[in-house]
Amino acid sequence: MSLLELDNIHSYYGHIHALQGISLYVDEGEIVTLIGANGAGKSTTLRTISGLIRPRLGTVRLKDQNITGLPPHQIVAMGVGHVPEGRGIFPRLTVRENLEMGAYTIDDLAEVDRRMEFVFVLFPRLKERLEQKGGTLSGGEQQMLATARGLMLKPRILLMDEPSMGLAPVLVEAIFDVIRELNQKEGTTILLVEQNALMALSVAHRGYVLQNGRIVVDDTAANLKKNEMVRAAYLGVK
Repeated sequence: MSLLELDNIHSYYGHIHALQGISLYVDEGEIVTLIGANGAGKSTTLRTISGLIRPRLGTVRLKDQNITGLPPHQIVAMGVGHVPEGRGIFPRLTVRENLEMGAYTIDDLAEVDRRMEFVFVLFPRLKERLEQKGGTLSGGEQQMLATARGLMLKPRILLMDEPSMGLAPVLVEAIFDVIRELNQKEGTTILLVEQNALMALSVAHRGYVLQNGRIVVDDTAANLKKNEMVRAAYLGVK
């Protein structure tokens, strides 16, 4: 059984039919990426999984549990971490306070400290900025903080939405190095939405291509890199 499975998901924004029968799965230990143009439904898929949008039809399963329509805080407590598009940090809170917010369901303070030390190994710069307000961090540091906050609960699966957005190339490389390390060394399962399709396919095991709220192609990352439609539309190769 897959760790995460979506079956025939239909999600709406008012009368706009954003997801039109999305079905996908993510196995434990995988990195799976969703690629597609702006407005294709990638972020909506993640929001539906994390409970921010309730689908009108279809089911979302986490292992053997139906989590469709559960409130977001319950889904987080069940092990679904979400690093949203645009980072979504708390700008007036310090780095420490942002990380503590990510661990709000953990009652054991010693475990919170252990999780902080874990994320500081991945992002040592955050330890240097521990008492600095989140809103004063650079864009790259804010992305590090958003990712670290999503890891504070040691999620069973981490949803990452556009982690490279607005970052300089050297910071994009750093973020994707962390994604690789999380998966290879920690075994973290990741569902990744990324506009930079080439970078996404370089770290992913499999991928799905979305167009207008539908999955039009799914394959291994290696095969998607060779797919003529994907190369022309998303990799800039003709």
